[in-house]
Amino acid sequence: MKLVPLPAFADNYIWMLQDGRNAIVVDPGDAAPVVDALARGSLQLAAILVTHHHPDHTGGVAALREATGAQVFGPARETIPEPLTRLEHGDHAEVLGLRFEVIDVPGHTSGHIAYFLPADARNVAAGAPAPLVFCGDTLFSGGCGRLFEGTAAQMLASLDALAALPGDTRVCCAHEYTLSNLRFAHAVEPGNADLAQYIARCESLRARGEPTLPSQLITERLVNPFLRSREATVLQAVRSHAGLSPHSGQAEVFAALRQWKNDFR
Repeated sequence: MKLVPLPAFADNYIWMLQDGRNAIVVDPGDAAPVVDALARGSLQLAAILVTHHHPDHTGGVAALREATGAQVFGPARETIPEPLTRLEHGDHAEVLGLRFEVIDVPGHTSGHIAYFLPADARNVAAGAPAPLVFCGDTLFSGGCGRLFEGTAAQMLASLDALAALPGDTRVCCAHEYTLSNLRFAHAVEPGNADLAQYIARCESLRARGEPTLPSQLITERLVNPFLRSREATVLQAVRSHAGLSPHSGQAEVFAALRQWKNDFR
């Protein structure tokens, strides 16, 4: 079973898992790239996984469902066009012999979910490239999503939940924001040698026209300031930049880090 990022819009990726006959897609904001990929591979679309309600993640769902009859899975607490199977933390989505675990990851939106595919016996037997996580706009390589509907405390808890997944988990986020995120990460931790190496690698990939994604969770733990907001180097940088007290709480520090990124140019 192959994992393929389908470019869409300016910087989105619609993720596809396909076994040569059938396919699953994640967050199809545009139906056209999916239709093209299905036609090129003579594939049947079996299922659509939706992480949150934003149009660049849902815009192609209705057309694809109508054209293919694919089953749609999505968050229980967000406005997604019916019909769909609504999921929340602890639920599972089962399709093509794969079993995805659902994790609630609010912050970017209030009901955002992620789909984790563990490397268990069932998924490995089905040929899955596990472990991997489809995390939508919660976790990016080198960054995280903006807080449109949730709180800093919610996003911090969501990122903690994702960071607790196995280190070899492939991180399938929905946007090619990596180089921009890493420029900010370098401003926060200019002495991070792992970050410097990762920047060089990602710049090389983009120079060749290749995606930087999926990344790997073990790498994100080393380079992503939003997964490192409790590290001494990041704490010191955020407190200095935002003028925070040494006694500031974790959520306050995270909120200041996210605001720094919002304002970063």
